[in-house]
Amino acid sequence: MHDPLKQLYLIKNKVNDIISKKKSEKIPNIIVVTKTFPLNKIIPILDSGHLHFGENKVQEAEKKWYETKNNYQNIKLHMVGKLQSNKAKKAVEIFDYIHSLDSKKLAQKIAEQEKLQNKKVKIFIQVNIGKEIQKAGVELHELSTFYKYCSKDLSLNIVGLMCLPPINSNDQKYFKTLKEVADNLNLNELSMGMSSDYESAILNGSTYLRLGTVIMGRRELPN
Repeated sequence: MHDPLKQLYLIKNKVNDIISKKKSEKIPNIIVVTKTFPLNKIIPILDSGHLHFGENKVQEAEKKWYETKNNYQNIKLHMVGKLQSNKAKKAVEIFDYIHSLDSKKLAQKIAEQEKLQNKKVKIFIQVNIGKEIQKAGVELHELSTFYKYCSKDLSLNIVGLMCLPPINSNDQKYFKTLKEVADNLNLNELSMGMSSDYESAILNGSTYLRLGTVIMGRRELPN
């Protein structure tokens, strides 16, 4: 039987091993992505003291985490999926981090809601690192201007960059590029690495790993 808590400990040990070999002092945060999983599967991880959890959909996060965040007050909830601008109000209410800022329209909506709710969310700009037509994200050549607009004009708390490398690609190349771009912008946080490529992401400076299947197991699909 799959044991998510046991898997989390195994992954933490693996991450620590990679960091020690890399001779880095900064251990990346592990975001346990719990989309589609019910609370009873997540409670053991919460009770262990783990702090960072991720969801892909605002509606699911609302149902699952409002009361849970009151019971576990130190946890940090991350929006790791695509965020539609019409969901900005609820997203600002429930999430502590948003990893998928990808347009001026969404940036404006988030800024508007932050003022109304008197709350600041930590935000990652999603970068279309592979220049893929089918993927969201800010293009590299527009990133500097977009970052200045968000941080200066809208006063958003942009903490770092996020990317999704093309499937079956040389992910290390893309992670390295994102790290270089973040350094040029003086951004310290990098949301890089999922279940299939997190080891490469760690080696290239990731500070937040978005891990679902490798910890939680296969997704539970509705009947």
